[in-house]
Amino acid sequence: MTGKSSPIIGIAMIVDDTPGNLALLSDTLSEAGYRVLVATDGLSALEQIAYLKPDIILLDIMMPGIDGFETCNRLKSSPETADIPVLFMTALSELDNLLRGFDEGAVDYIVKPIRPPEVLARVEVQLTQTRNLRRVENALNNSPFSALAIDSIGNITWLTPGGIRWLDEFLQKHGLTGKHDVGSPLPKPLLDWINRRSGLIDKSESFESYRAGAGFLAKIIPCQSAGESLLVLEKHSHEWDLDWIRSSLGLTVREAEILMWISRGKTNKDVGLILGSSPRTINKHLEHIFEKFGVATRAAAVSMVLQRQQF
Repeated sequence: MTGKSSPIIGIAMIVDDTPGNLALLSDTLSEAGYRVLVATDGLSALEQIAYLKPDIILLDIMMPGIDGFETCNRLKSSPETADIPVLFMTALSELDNLLRGFDEGAVDYIVKPIRPPEVLARVEVQLTQTRNLRRVENALNNSPFSALAIDSIGNITWLTPGGIRWLDEFLQKHGLTGKHDVGSPLPKPLLDWINRRSGLIDKSESFESYRAGAGFLAKIIPCQSAGESLLVLEKHSHEWDLDWIRSSLGLTVREAEILMWISRGKTNKDVGLILGSSPRTINKHLEHIFEKFGVATRAAAVSMVLQRQQF
């Protein structure tokens, strides 16, 4: 009676020109539930990856043809393969070369002679980290928010596909040109905002810009990495028609503005900073709005406008 085959938990590629290493690693990974791809040199590995992308690559440093360093460099230079974690395999006598390996983009290394339990542990750690990162990026790409990271002078250090789309539309709506790759500076309006913030006592100020029916919002959050900050990005598809709200609902211009900002999640303090008023004055305006609408909460007042407003 044939037992059920174990589910495949990932695809691992081994690149090594030593038959004994290939056999040991292949058996180890296969028994652990991995589908295993094998290549004996860098060029054949790159050719295989063009057809089937592995989840992780175990790469020998010393090989005929292009060595492990050049193979890793080519992998990291291509957007299609740059995110594949690479573990170098090296002999103790080659440890000095590891720094170069990390410079080429490797995330870890395995020292020969190969010890199967160590290989499985290192592979599992790297795959877990990679999958968690992809989960986060997928969540961001399918939510109203996107993100990017910047260094202390406003250059981009990390960028999600959602962040690229946000920047694309931001440049288009503002009539700006430029590129936004890792290493590129933020668009000038955002960069000016970052520079202004350096002298602020209240660091909670958000960036907001409304152009051509689209509202662009950004909030900055310090990262655990020294010198880096995270920008959480959001875009609203429509602006409120303040003239229509004022005339149709019997509000003053200031009351209509206050409701618009409240609908975007602003506190009384935030609205006061934006409109140049005190939180107490904003609260008085809200009391007048509640009285006019016959409601008792901010959410109810905003809901009434949204029900009536024709976008």
